[in-house]
Parts: sequence; C-alpha cells; structure tokens
Amino acid sequence: MTEARPTPNLIDTAAGPVQYAEAGAGAPVLFVHGSPGGWDQAELMSRFLVNAGHRVVMPSRPGYLDTPLTDANGTADGTAALHAALLDTLGIDRFAVVCWSGGGPSTYRLAATHPERVTAVVACAAVSKPYEFAHGIAGIESSIMASGLGRWMLHEMAEHLPKSLVKSTLGEEGKLSKVDAAALLDHVWSDDDARDFVLELSATISGHRRVGLHHDHEEFPKLGDLGLEQVLAPVLLVHGTADADVPLEYSDYALNRLPDAEIVHQVRGTHLAVWTDPTAAWVQERIVSQLAG
Repeated sequence: MTEARPTPNLIDTAAGPVQYAEAGAGAPVLFVHGSPGGWDQAELMSRFLVNAGHRVVMPSRPGYLDTPLTDANGTADGTAALHAALLDTLGIDRFAVVCWSGGGPSTYRLAATHPERVTAVVACAAVSKPYEFAHGIAGIESSIMASGLGRWMLHEMAEHLPKSLVKSTLGEEGKLSKVDAAALLDHVWSDDDARDFVLELSATISGHRRVGLHHDHEEFPKLGDLGLEQVLAPVLLVHGTADADVPLEYSDYALNRLPDAEIVHQVRGTHLAVWTDPTAAWVQERIVSQLAG
C-alpha cells in the first residue's frame, strides 16, 4: 500500500513565512528542491532518506507554491536564513542538508554561514556558481508552469502515454547516445521505483511555481561567491557525467574549493541519475552513509 503524502503547512518564522512538510523520524535532514520544484518534489526525492530512518524537512523555496518571494528571502543568503529560521521554529539545532540542482546555492550558503549547525551536506547535480538556464521560460513552457493547464497536460500523458512521458523526461535530462538513451529507458521502464519516480516527478514542476522559476532565471546568472571555502561540514557531491541541465563542471568546481569533499560520478548518468540510473540504489546507500558520518 502506498503511504499518504505528508500535509504541507505554512509557518511563520523569524525570517518570514515558509511552506514546508516533513516526514519520518530520526536524525533530521533538510532537503532543498530544484528549479522548478516545491515541497512535493523534495518529498518525492527524499523518500529513501525517510525509509533509512531520517526525519526530513521539506520546504518550498521562495516563489514556489505557497512560500512567498520577498526582497529579504530572494537571494541565496536570504533563502539560507529562511531555512535556518524554519529549523529554529521546529526546534532543530543540528541537521544535515541534501539538495538537488537549483537547491545548491542556498544550501552552500546555509552550510557556510551556519557551520556549527550543519553536520553534513550532499549536493546532487547542484548549482555552485553563476548559472545560465539552457532553456527559456516563454511559450509553451510558460503555459505549463502557469497553472492548471500544464498540470492537466502532464497528468493526461502520465495516465495515457506514460512511456512517452518517461522517454521525453529522460531525453531532456541527459546527453546520451541513442543506444545509451534506449538502454536507460528500458531500465527505468522495467524498474517500478524508477518508473514511478519519473511519472510522479511531472506533477512537481507544473502549477503555482512560475514566480520562483522566473526569479531563479534572473538570480542564478548573477550568483556571487557562495563561500565554498567556508563550508566546514563534509560534503558528498553526486553528479551524472551526461547531465544535460547542470554540467558536471559545477560539481568539479565545488570539489576544488570545498575543504572536505568527495565526489561520486555516475557514468552516463543524467540530471536525475540519483533516482533513475542503474546505480541509483548504491548511490542512495552512499548518501545515507554520508549523512550518518
């Protein structure tokens, strides 16, 4: 039986309101989602952490879903402060952080500015320096992000053309040869967890996320120094070598500047390799080990 998803809450913190959900029990982990995303994307991606015995806190970043975007929280530092305030409000002093993709900048700033609180970091295909989005947000993509139209379209594809949706999603996330792309599609389609992950992911990129996505498009190219040299917590970098969204160079850049870091390369892995690659189970175990110290 599939467990019910947690219910999100909008909570007031010293740094302003933030929407979040949480699941599990045990050592706390903050999961920071990508661009676009929300607490629901974090919940989907962090299920293996809950299953491994963690209490996972899953905020929606500013501008996504019901977390308002303000002048104070719109920078990487501002988002980091918001997340620290959320954990304060929840009574969590020390915690690990896992991020994916566009969750990278605020995660690095959180670890750099709160070294006494962050026990470990896992950065999956994470942005670590100024980043230009490969695709604009005009036209059909803008419509998909806007509201119910996109959610309906993706729901219909998932319901009636699921393999086509999986194929298109995998194709957009990786730079693979036709042979490798076909092999990955066969793997994902035959693996229940990986297939369900991709189909559920489609619901976490549409709807009320346009404000956050527009803001990321404006802010990420202007990112300043994230203070990677000031991150004292051990960092595990995970990156697919065929990532079409955030190139491998972003994790290599971080590796060369973080004081205590190591990297796992998922060979021919895409932007979703942590959850869809044939090595996903091993990589997830490695992430859990990182969080355990």
